[in-house]
Amino acid sequence: MTGNYPLITDKFCEFEASRPNERFLAEPVRGVYQTFSWQEAGQQVRRMAQALQEMGLGANDKVAILSKNCAHWILSDLAIAMAGCISVPLYPNITPEALEEIILHSESKAIFIGKLDNPEVLRKGIPDQLTRISFPFYPNADCLQWDSLIKDKTGITGRPVLDPAALACIVYTSGTTGQPKGVMHNFHAIGFAVDAFLKSYPDIKKEVFFSYLPLCHVAERMLVECGAIYTGSTVYFVESMETFAKNLADTQPTVFLAVPRIWEKLQEGILAKMPQKKLDRLLAIPLISAIVKKAIRKKLGLARARFIFTGASPINPALLYWFARLGILIQEAYGMTENVALSHSNRIGATRFGTVGQPYDGVEVRLSKEKEVQVKSDASMLGYYKEPGLTAESFEDGFLKTGDEGSIDKDGFLTITGRIKDQFKTSKGKYIMPAPIESRLTQQPQIAQACIIGSGLPNAMAICTLSETAQKQKRESLSRELEDLLADINKMLEHHEKLSKLIIVPEEWTITNGLLTPTLKIKRKMIDAFFGENYETWFQERDAILFV
Repeated sequence: MTGNYPLITDKFCEFEASRPNERFLAEPVRGVYQTFSWQEAGQQVRRMAQALQEMGLGANDKVAILSKNCAHWILSDLAIAMAGCISVPLYPNITPEALEEIILHSESKAIFIGKLDNPEVLRKGIPDQLTRISFPFYPNADCLQWDSLIKDKTGITGRPVLDPAALACIVYTSGTTGQPKGVMHNFHAIGFAVDAFLKSYPDIKKEVFFSYLPLCHVAERMLVECGAIYTGSTVYFVESMETFAKNLADTQPTVFLAVPRIWEKLQEGILAKMPQKKLDRLLAIPLISAIVKKAIRKKLGLARARFIFTGASPINPALLYWFARLGILIQEAYGMTENVALSHSNRIGATRFGTVGQPYDGVEVRLSKEKEVQVKSDASMLGYYKEPGLTAESFEDGFLKTGDEGSIDKDGFLTITGRIKDQFKTSKGKYIMPAPIESRLTQQPQIAQACIIGSGLPNAMAICTLSETAQKQKRESLSRELEDLLADINKMLEHHEKLSKLIIVPEEWTITNGLLTPTLKIKRKMIDAFFGENYETWFQERDAILFV
């Protein structure tokens, strides 16, 4: 550990004292915003921390959080830290089986249960001996109730003294492959990471954040929860995905993060109301162009946004250029659960589309012989919980092995070219890296999602879902367009990479049907499990475009 950095509880206590009456959290509940000032939040956190301690919970005890994003998610996370416990954030759309597995593996002794789509189903995955505490706005049965628990408490006083080297959280990866792994981070790593981030964005001061991506995911937790607490800012929440557009428009955040799939959806929504040809025509007229850009940004809810980010998975550079024409500069960042999302980012004045930017202060980066990106900093994990062997395999000379293949230009901008484990061999013995080909496909207006498959087959194929626009087209004309698209894509590929077919499947890949992770990355193993038995048959088909 190098240097001293403010811990999350230090910064919270600082703004609790200096900005007691200013708004910290705002959450819509049945359409009405429930708000917490820094002082009100402090009272809730301090009383709950006392309640946890009076239950006998303290150092080395794990406390889980199972909820969608809401005010009490952040309040409970702070209470866990102030009580000296270790937080275990969980995905709210987890299966009961995975939930039970993580609770047992982490040895959690208590769990906060909040805003959920199916609390009765998930209850089956929570062992009966676990202390269960329900959030106020979403009372769950068979639980201790938050308000009742803190009612007669005075709350812990002063600024809790935490050991920077102490374990702060165990974050279980969503996992595109295999079982979730518990990533351990201490308070120092979090403090170091937030400090390095804010040095790269010195103009981030007192902001308005919008929270809707899972707070249990390291990117949302670091940017929104920690970003707000370290800068004395305000966090607004989304009530549901149905009210997303309204909540975002109401909030008009100054800082906004979206994963690539969200940006694709926002683009589709704009083009559904204003086709590309009309948009191009309007943007070509100087005075009208400014009015159109302003109207679109306001409608999206980004009229005040000064810092706009994307991450979690690769984004098509074409999409970045498209939004830039509207005056929306999306800065791509790169990191992973294992380094609390701190690795590289593009910054205002230092942005190169197609790259994930330059390393943050204090981050060393190198490429292995296999071109694997390896990074080293104080943000690196302590290791995987109860997995010393796996931990040892994840480091080389103190550098964290990311599993990503990449290249670095002369100015230090990093380009990710794919996941090393995603590579596969065709029966011709040649390796194919799926990500660049998928990126080219999803840049086309007809294609919404794409997954390159073909391990052991003579040629690769692409399984795709259609964009909303393409779904409305007549099959015959769409088929001709897709044939032309396939021919154009193949002209850009090496001989061994050329695609033999585009297979169009009807159902969008989502978190619900198990084909996307909670951060909307493709689960390749699940794609194979879902469609794999058809690969040989599809390959034998004569047509290059298959609608299945």
